[in-house]
Amino acid sequence: MADGHLFNNILLGGRGGINPGQLRVHSGGIIWKKQGGGKVVEVDKADIVGVSWMKVPRAFQLGFRIKDGLFYKFTGFREQDVSILNAFIQNSIGITPEEKQLSVSGQNWGEVDLNGNMLTFLVGSKQAFEVSLADVSQTQLQGKNEVVLEFHVDDTTGANEKDSLMELSFHIPNSNTLFVGDETRSPAQVFRDKIMSMADVGPSGEEAVVMFEGIAILTPRGRHTVELHFSFLRLQGQANDFKIQYSSVVRLFLLPKSNQPHTLVVVTLDPPIRKGQTLYPHIVLQFETDYVVESTLTINEELLNTKYKDRLEASYKGLIHEVFTSILRGLSGAKVTRPGKFRSCQDGYAVKSSLKAEDGVLYPLEKSFFFLPKPPTLILYEEIDYVEFESHGAGVSMSSHYFDLLVRLKNEQEHLFRNIQRNEYHNLYAFISGKGLKIMNLAEGQTTDSVAAVLQNDDDDAVDPHLERIKNEAGGEESDEEDEDFVAEKDDGGSPTDDSGEEESDASESGDDKEKPAKKEVKKEAAPKSSSSKRKPKDGDEDGSKKRKPKKKKDPNAPKRAMSGFMFFSQTERENLKRNTPGLSFTDVGRALGERWKKMTAEEKEPFESMARADQKRYKEAMAGYKSGPTHIDSGNESDSK
Repeated sequence: MADGHLFNNILLGGRGGINPGQLRVHSGGIIWKKQGGGKVVEVDKADIVGVSWMKVPRAFQLGFRIKDGLFYKFTGFREQDVSILNAFIQNSIGITPEEKQLSVSGQNWGEVDLNGNMLTFLVGSKQAFEVSLADVSQTQLQGKNEVVLEFHVDDTTGANEKDSLMELSFHIPNSNTLFVGDETRSPAQVFRDKIMSMADVGPSGEEAVVMFEGIAILTPRGRHTVELHFSFLRLQGQANDFKIQYSSVVRLFLLPKSNQPHTLVVVTLDPPIRKGQTLYPHIVLQFETDYVVESTLTINEELLNTKYKDRLEASYKGLIHEVFTSILRGLSGAKVTRPGKFRSCQDGYAVKSSLKAEDGVLYPLEKSFFFLPKPPTLILYEEIDYVEFESHGAGVSMSSHYFDLLVRLKNEQEHLFRNIQRNEYHNLYAFISGKGLKIMNLAEGQTTDSVAAVLQNDDDDAVDPHLERIKNEAGGEESDEEDEDFVAEKDDGGSPTDDSGEEESDASESGDDKEKPAKKEVKKEAAPKSSSSKRKPKDGDEDGSKKRKPKKKKDPNAPKRAMSGFMFFSQTERENLKRNTPGLSFTDVGRALGERWKKMTAEEKEPFESMARADQKRYKEAMAGYKSGPTHIDSGNESDSK
């Protein structure tokens, strides 16, 4: 590398866990990027005040001390890397790296060294451990000689680890010469006061700098009071309470919603917060776009003019999302991303789409795609291998209204954004082309054949085949009578058969086989229900005067047909889906269930398929008894059974 050195598989240590990434040390400073995207640490050489390295198990650790007291530890270097970096850092940054020795004796008595906001415990002249005072939430004096440090307990700390440091206790004897007491204060009290002054620890009931009440949070869902403190933000709701350190905030996104009176503010975290077994790397807050607030910060003038100079103001007045973002940016130091040059056909910043059976909007930003609100999905352009425009509902009669966008990443992961309106194609294509992303099946700016066919179709009354298929599946579950009438009219004139049950099972598999949509089309054409609809005369019946065959009457004693595995799955999950996602229409519920069933593995489907096989066996046995009984209707004509 012409300027600096690049190292892979370098671990960044901290309370958020140990994260692997790539470190570049150059003449202007250092840049570390987390593997797979996310957190980025960038330090200018003017902010570096100290460099040190030490031998740790199986590797070497390089440390950088920053002006504001932060200390970054990078682990994973080889011995030859250290000698190369020593020379480069000394020549380019102008700092001579210091060599530290690690104590492995296991002794728990020694000396405490306070430097910046780092506390180092030394055994002899060697370092036993060190902690950042920025992580200390509170100090307590127990008795006359013991000082207890309590560390921040937030919902991101330890998300990647099973254990996390919670408390540390020091015994300061009266004979201590480093922290000398007097008649009014013991050495332990002097030690505690020193830590409080360096760590800027506030009281346990620290008052919030500003508070926003009743804010709607879409992910994780709920309405919360948002408190912004000096070192953390708190989300307080009726059921959940989250505490998040600003050190976990990677970036802020301020994204207006198209044609809606709401604006989204997304707080991206690394590590994410945890709720149960679910991790949330993005917090999606929704504000009323035109709501104006006036807020005065609870902060003393001295602190405002020193630590937060040019970052915060004493009071704010303006739109609520702008005020919230400005204050959070000033406290956390995170950058804010706003919509870029992309505009939809309605002059919005996003296009309507769906991902994993969830409806939302896709924001094409300057450096990434962002799908919101659920599941929040951030895709950096640098991680994309290629994109591909696809005709909506490929394999069945195409809808003229929509197309799909497939995004394939370099790690072979794929994201399919479905149901994008066709009039958004040209805007999306021009924007993606301008970003230099590889577009599959496009030759010199020409559209693919499949998408071109969709765009050239001007039939505004075209039917979305996927939606119709889901409607039919859901309708088949809710109304057995219509399906049985159809089978009776089509097959044997009234009596349900084993074949009819198997056909129902195939048609309910959420479109796994290509022939299934064709079966549904036959069903729609062959089952007219309205008595007033006109029927085309058959061959040989030119005048159409022949009387229509009367509708077969369903025998109430006939056994209920066997259900498919998909139907058992729908019965089990329908209420859960309605409860977890209130407000879904009947069609949306059917669509979501169909998508879930299609994505399930054979092992996941097996319990429901087993229930279907048992029900099929029950149906066959019941049919055998029914056909041999005196009351069943063989031909569908009542006179035949008399």
